Amino acid sequence: MAGEFHDSCILVGAPVQSGTNRLGCDMGPSAYRAAGLGQAIRDLGIAVTDAGTVAPKPFAPPPHPNPAVHHLAETAGWTLALTEAAYRHSAAARPIFLGGDHSLSAGTVAGMGLRARSEGRPLFLLWLDAHADLHTLDTTTSGNLHGVPLAYLTGQPGFTGYFPPLDAALDPARICMIGLRSVDPAERAVLRDSGTRVHDMRDIDETGIVAPLRDFLREVKAAEGLLHVSLDVDFLDPGIAPGVGTTVPGGATFREAHLIMELLHDSGLVRSLNLVELNPFLDERGRTALLMADLAASLFGRRILDRPTRSF
Repeated sequence: MAGEFHDSCILVGAPVQSGTNRLGCDMGPSAYRAAGLGQAIRDLGIAVTDAGTVAPKPFAPPPHPNPAVHHLAETAGWTLALTEAAYRHSAAARPIFLGGDHSLSAGTVAGMGLRARSEGRPLFLLWLDAHADLHTLDTTTSGNLHGVPLAYLTGQPGFTGYFPPLDAALDPARICMIGLRSVDPAERAVLRDSGTRVHDMRDIDETGIVAPLRDFLREVKAAEGLLHVSLDVDFLDPGIAPGVGTTVPGGATFREAHLIMELLHDSGLVRSLNLVELNPFLDERGRTALLMADLAASLFGRRILDRPTRSF
């Protein structure tokens, strides 16, 4: 169970920026380290090691008929490398993947799927994001591959030969999406019949965050599942987290985000974490990196009353 890994975390740098045409996400891992993420978790009495930075592996897909698709070989190479890294590093510690754009989740979640299968447990995914990232290589109009990882991970058609073979597809019914507010028609059509739990920001405005998250966590616990959390900077309102290239107004507030992290810690279920889409080039004096590091610390046990006072 997750408690066996409570006292050990491993930081894994994933400087992926091939999923978008906007440069800067490759600086994310350095920004998280500079923001003191590792020390913040050590201060909670948890052992933290730093595995350094993953590099993409060679992968040579054929040209894709959708002319919008770009950086396909590089993104597929990252997926292959991160699948292997996630499986390896999750054997005896809880990995924290420092991104990098959200295309990295194609590898990290696939690797955690292999880990779950090796332990005879189902994998569950909490997706904290403004976007569903459910486009296929055929439906994407931007060609930005940070918009396709969940389509790949859930075994949707069109990835064979273009991405690494998926050994452990993720059941859409074991995904919970919170914070959606920018979903394309093709993605809505997939979500409609998928069985995925979807809580957009209107749901959160109307009913709050606690009930839907606790319902999902009860399901994970009942299934003795392995839980991966993927936290995208654009889940947060750009007023508190400007360091992202895909800002969407109306995101989660400071307290909503911290409450989610605190509830996740209380559950004892989280086995791995993605921190994605931080673009330090767009940030304000490290403001977003510091907030994301604080949120990660909350997930690993730091309470709001324990937060250090900072001057900016």
